[in-house]
Amino acid sequence: MQIPHFVRDDKICKLRVMQQERSQRRLLSSEISVIFMFMPDDSTPDGSRVIVHPARDVRGVVRIPGDKSISHRYAMLAAIAEGTSRFQNFSAARDCASTLDCVAKLGCEWKRLKDERGDDGAIEVCGVGPLLEAPTQVLDCGNSGSTMRMLSGILAGQPFSSELCGDESLSRRPMARIITPLFEMGARIEAAEGGRPPLIIHGGPLKSIHYKPEVASAQVKSCVLFAGLFAEGETVVEEPIRTRDHGEIALRAFGAEVERTGNASRIVGGQRLRAIEAHVPGDLSSAAFFLCAAALFPGSQITLPGILMNPTRARLLDILIQMGLKISVAHLEEHQGELVGTIEARGTAWKGAVIAGADTAALIDEIPVLAAVAPYSDGGLEVRDAKELRVKESDRIAAVAANLRKMGAEVEERPDGLRIPGGQHLHGAELDSFADHRIAMAFAVGALRAEGETTIRGADAAGVSYPAFFEELETIAGR
Repeated sequence: MQIPHFVRDDKICKLRVMQQERSQRRLLSSEISVIFMFMPDDSTPDGSRVIVHPARDVRGVVRIPGDKSISHRYAMLAAIAEGTSRFQNFSAARDCASTLDCVAKLGCEWKRLKDERGDDGAIEVCGVGPLLEAPTQVLDCGNSGSTMRMLSGILAGQPFSSELCGDESLSRRPMARIITPLFEMGARIEAAEGGRPPLIIHGGPLKSIHYKPEVASAQVKSCVLFAGLFAEGETVVEEPIRTRDHGEIALRAFGAEVERTGNASRIVGGQRLRAIEAHVPGDLSSAAFFLCAAALFPGSQITLPGILMNPTRARLLDILIQMGLKISVAHLEEHQGELVGTIEARGTAWKGAVIAGADTAALIDEIPVLAAVAPYSDGGLEVRDAKELRVKESDRIAAVAANLRKMGAEVEERPDGLRIPGGQHLHGAELDSFADHRIAMAFAVGALRAEGETTIRGADAAGVSYPAFFEELETIAGR
C-alpha cells in the first residue's frame, strides 16, 4: 500500500494508525500500518503540500461532514432566535468556524458538546433574539464569503455599526452584490475600492424591497431575506435562475413564513424565530469528490450515508448519471425540511457532458472536480456560463486550466468556462491549490488516475471546507 505524505509547517510528527482499527470505520482489510508524515515546507505560502499516488480503484464507506451551506445558515438564524438551538453533525469546516466566531462576538454564546465516547457530537447556540450586541472588535470572516455575505443581511438591521474583514483571498472578492440591495433597504455600507472587504455596516431601520439580482446567487438571496426579517413590509427576491433554497428552508425551520412563487421568494418583516434541534445532512458538494473518484475506475463502489438530497442541489447526481456513474439512493428521510438519503455509487464507463445555463448555477461548486476528472472521460467536458467561477476563492477557471496543463492535458480556457477533450492520459505533476479548498481537493481526486505521483502545494486550503479530506480519500483508495 502506498504511503500518503502530508507536509505542513506547524510541526514534524509521525502518526501511526493501525489498519485494524481503521477497518472498523473504513472497510479496510489488511493488517498493515498507515503512516502520516508531517514536515515543514517553507516554499509554500501556507507551508503545506500533499503527495497523491495513483490508485487502481476506490471502495468503501465515507461519512461526509455536515453541509457547509446549511451549517452557516443554522448558526446565523440560531443567533437571532429565542432559546437554545442544538445541531448534530455541524460542519467542521474552517468557514463555519468563522461564522461561529462572528456570532460569538455579537453576544451569542455557543459550545461544543461531547458524545458518550468523548468525541465532538453537536454544538449548542444560545440565541439572544433579534437584537444582537454591538461588537467590540472586528468580525473576522477568515476565508468565508458565505459568512460575510449572509451575516451582512442580519447586521444591516441591527442598531449599531460593525466591521467585517477577511483573509487575503476574501479581501479580493467583490461584495457589491450584497451592498446594492442592502443600501436600497436603508443600510449604509462602507467598502474598500471596487466594493471589496473590509466592510463597515451601519445598521438601522430597513424598508422592504423587490430585488431582482442580475446574477443568480443563493448567498445574495439569503442575505436579502435575512435582512427582510428586520424590514417593514414584504421583501421579495426574484432570481433570474432558481438557486439553492437552504435559506428559505432554514427560515421555515426556525418558524418564519417564507413564500415561494416561481423564482421569487417572499418574507414579511417582524417575524420572530424560535430555537430548533436539527441534524445537519452530509454535504453533497463534499460528497462530489468521492463520487467523481468512483467514476474514474470501472468497478469501484462507494457508499455515502446521510447525504443532503435537496432538489436544488441534486442536479449533480443527474449529471454524474448522465456521465456514466451508476447511482442509487436509499433511506430517504426529511430532516427540518431537507431531504436526506444514502448514496451508493458504482463506476462504469465514464462519458462526457456539457454544463450550461441553469446547470452551471446548480453545479457551481462541483465544476472544479468535474473538470479535474473530465480528461479521463470518453467525451470530455464543456462548461459554459460560468463567469462566476472567476471570482471565487481563486479564479477557478484559470486554476483548473493551469493545473490540467501541468498534468499534460489539452484544455481550452474561455472567458466564462472551459472545454476539456476526453480520452486523455495525464501524468503526475507539481500543482498549486491557489489557496482554494475546492481546487486542492479536485486535483487530489484527478491525480488518482494519473501516471506517477502528484504534489499539491497549499493543500491545507482543504480545511476551509473539509479538514479530514485527504485522510478520508486515502481510506478508500485501493493500490
